[in-house]
Amino acid sequence: MDTATTETATAELPPDPTRRRRQTFAITGMTCAGCAGRVERALGAVDGVIGAEVNLAADQASVTVTDSSITAGNLVAAVEQAGFGAREIADPLSEAAQGDPDAARRLKLRFIVAAVFTIPFAVEMAAMVGGGPHIPAAWQWALATPVLAVAIIQFLRPVVGALLAGTGNMDLLVMLGTGAAYGLSVHNVLAAGTAPPSLYFEATAVVTTLVLLGKLLESRAKRATTAAIRALMDLSPETARIQVGGGEQTIPADAVARGDLVIVKAGERIPVDGTVETGMSQVDESLITGESLPVPKQPGDTVTGGAVNAEGLLRIRATAVGADSVLARMVALVHAAQGSKAPVQRLVDRITAVFVPMVIAVAGLTLGGWVLAGAGWETAIINAVTVLVIACPCALGLATPTAVMVGTGAAARHGILIKDAEALETAHRVNSVVFDKTGTLTEGQPVLRHVHVPDGDEASFLTAVASAQMGSEHPIARAVTDAAADRGLAVGAPETAEAVPGKGLLANVGGRRLVIGTRRLMADHGIPTVGGEEQTAAWEGEGLTVAWAGDGEGRELLGLLAVGDTLRPSAAAAIASLGRRDIEPIMLTGDNARSAAAVAESAGIIHVEAEVLPEDKAATVERLKENGGTVAMAGDGINDAPALATAHIGLAMGTGTDVAMATAGITLMRPDLRLVPAALEVSRATYAKIRQNLFWAFFYNVVAIPLAVLGLLTPVIAGAAMAFSSVSVVGNALLLRNWRPQGGER
Repeated sequence: MDTATTETATAELPPDPTRRRRQTFAITGMTCAGCAGRVERALGAVDGVIGAEVNLAADQASVTVTDSSITAGNLVAAVEQAGFGAREIADPLSEAAQGDPDAARRLKLRFIVAAVFTIPFAVEMAAMVGGGPHIPAAWQWALATPVLAVAIIQFLRPVVGALLAGTGNMDLLVMLGTGAAYGLSVHNVLAAGTAPPSLYFEATAVVTTLVLLGKLLESRAKRATTAAIRALMDLSPETARIQVGGGEQTIPADAVARGDLVIVKAGERIPVDGTVETGMSQVDESLITGESLPVPKQPGDTVTGGAVNAEGLLRIRATAVGADSVLARMVALVHAAQGSKAPVQRLVDRITAVFVPMVIAVAGLTLGGWVLAGAGWETAIINAVTVLVIACPCALGLATPTAVMVGTGAAARHGILIKDAEALETAHRVNSVVFDKTGTLTEGQPVLRHVHVPDGDEASFLTAVASAQMGSEHPIARAVTDAAADRGLAVGAPETAEAVPGKGLLANVGGRRLVIGTRRLMADHGIPTVGGEEQTAAWEGEGLTVAWAGDGEGRELLGLLAVGDTLRPSAAAAIASLGRRDIEPIMLTGDNARSAAAVAESAGIIHVEAEVLPEDKAATVERLKENGGTVAMAGDGINDAPALATAHIGLAMGTGTDVAMATAGITLMRPDLRLVPAALEVSRATYAKIRQNLFWAFFYNVVAIPLAVLGLLTPVIAGAAMAFSSVSVVGNALLLRNWRPQGGER
């Protein structure tokens, strides 16, 4: 089939909604939340786009499309028609970390030019306090004109774009205000004759310079919010040393292939994820997992790219490279979270969409009101100019995304990866946390503690039971087969084996039908359990899990196995920390009630949901949600994924399965349960910053605009206050960089 035919056939097919792709664009010309909303609406209006999110703090837009016929050019054109610039980003992570250095240099140069011509006005204003002379009118005109030219260069394109799109933005308010002050001054100079004119050239110059200063400080502060991404990206070394034949070869780190043997000397960063082949060392993983103490590594242990080999020579077999590595996935997750939009931001977007038109209307009413009050056109114009200058929606637009960016970055530095802004916002409301027992509250590596055989032949019994469970990945099965191997028993493979989810296993071994599992499974097959009840009660009272084994054909109990798992050292401290925050911990397990109660008591948990089948975990979480409040679920296994998705917020242990981590909203990078309360705490801290920022942004406008309407402010003071509002919001968000987990968390 030729190319033309292929394209025609493809075009006739309806878009497949399951085949989605995500594209990221750098957006230029945005100055406020209204601009971001306009870009979102323009992108969302393109057929085939199912989602568009614009991050004002990062100057980026993420677009999700289903139609393969949509090109980057289509989306760029939509943004340009809305009055902004756009270009597709091949590497959004690097772009987010580096920003746009050319734009930053241009902004700095324009500020310097404006400041040079504004300095004489500042000197004049200071001299006037002591009765000093005025700058001649012609000189003022000459000084203000270059500053106005700088303002036109900086603001004209966004303003024209906004007007063509039938809306306005912050730059429009600044241009109207400074242009009106300049025009009024020129009029007064030309009409003054011999009388000294009333001039407002200094308002044009000082307001423009202050706005540019505010934008410059804001740009630097916004760059600081991407510090987390830069720090993570800097962890990956540029080169790697691999073993080739009998020698070594240094190659770019991104050229390492899976299976290569990588050589890492003491003091070097590990370039890839892998398994230690030879060597022993201590590895510093603090910048990846937040764990402050070095972790010992020996042959067979896994290592993570970006960690530091503190001592000794390691040879590492690469298992994950490039985008598949833990570090790359961390960077991508942090970037995605920083670019996502918190639910509270949607309310702000709706407000800012009508903010600029409302301010222009208020300025018009101010102008008319002062004229009708008999104050004269000059006073009316200056008061209207002040309203235009001081009303800045930029602070509203920056309030939420800057807090989200800094909060997710701070969390990542402590081993807490937050998937998106919605997860971050939801977590602060959590009032109960459901913990899976095995692998979450416990180490997830149970060992066989006791064996009870009524006929006394323990070796034969253990051989048969271990043979039945050969090949099973269940933790109890592994504990039994490991114990048999440690005792040197000759274990074979079963003739047949059938798992009974949540209950146990049916297998044929040596011509005998074995039934291995719970008391419930014994009852299902008519195997009496009376002979083992007393021993079982004693073991379960110690917190051990008991597996029963019986003859399925002879309906005879063959023996009991007691398997024990170790409670994580951090469990009790984590539960106590949740209690101090008035958050109820709940344990969820398939174990029997007695064994579950013993483990829960050791951890300090009162509420226990025991004997829950894997397929019923999600239903149990749903029932807990119906009781009111916000429920979090902490788990690590594949069978925890439905429950993690059902909970309001899922917390996956980073040592668990990829399925669990993909489902959860928050991933804990090390098996330290104290990260659970820490994750909820960073959410509370971030949400507190969002509320603070929104309060001050709204409060600023609620107070400042009426003062401007009443003529109690000047354009110069208004310009300074407007610049300060945006910088203060970003600066307040940056305080989150100092966040540290409280209590016993590290």
